[in-house]
Amino acid sequence: MKFDLHIHSCLSPCANLEMSPSEIVKRAVESGMGGVALTDHQSARNTPAIAECARRAGLACLFGLEVCTAEEVHTLALFDTTEQALAMTDWVYAAMPKRVNDPETFGDQPVVTWDDDIVEMEWRILAMGCRKTIPEVSAKCHELGGLYLAAHIDRSAFSVYSQLGGIPPDGVFDAVELSRTADETIWLPKAEGYAVTRSSDAHNLDDVARVWTEADLLAFTTADLKEAFAARATRLSPRLTTF
Repeated sequence: MKFDLHIHSCLSPCANLEMSPSEIVKRAVESGMGGVALTDHQSARNTPAIAECARRAGLACLFGLEVCTAEEVHTLALFDTTEQALAMTDWVYAAMPKRVNDPETFGDQPVVTWDDDIVEMEWRILAMGCRKTIPEVSAKCHELGGLYLAAHIDRSAFSVYSQLGGIPPDGVFDAVELSRTADETIWLPKAEGYAVTRSSDAHNLDDVARVWTEADLLAFTTADLKEAFAARATRLSPRLTTF
């Protein structure tokens, strides 16, 4: 199965407004993906919409969010259900500054239905991080039954390497992610001991499923992914040389 575990919808302030759940699912199906995960910044409020879109299209889907921790590290919390993802969202929201988003500065943050109607505009600044540390986010994610990944570890900002100098040694992550352009000859040795994924981190439709991860899965679930991660049985798509 080919899957993309890191996609942003229009809810993420840095994503294009064309990134509606329906369009994401359409592009993923056209690209031959077996499964996708929606991971907006600090929020899973568009996961109910993509769940319905994926159901209608026959596409497997996981539900999550990209949590920016107190260390300013981007991490992925992935779940089997929208209820789990929304519970994680409530927990993250409680640890965020109570500041109102300025769309002119940070961008619009629409919460939408499966057929692209705007329900409301998220008022919190999703571009900001939360007060919870990596171990705290990991513990909450696992308590809710999810998987916890270190996002784009090769990036020069908002990664475990840029902020901490390396991957925390205490096993808080189930796997780590390489970006679209990461050179495996450099970064696979740095991720020794961890399962490695590659995802699009798509913020616009042209980037959905441009890269992916493969694994032999009976089903696209956190349990099956965890088993593949434990066996170090993931395979990476070729990297992109440019964005």
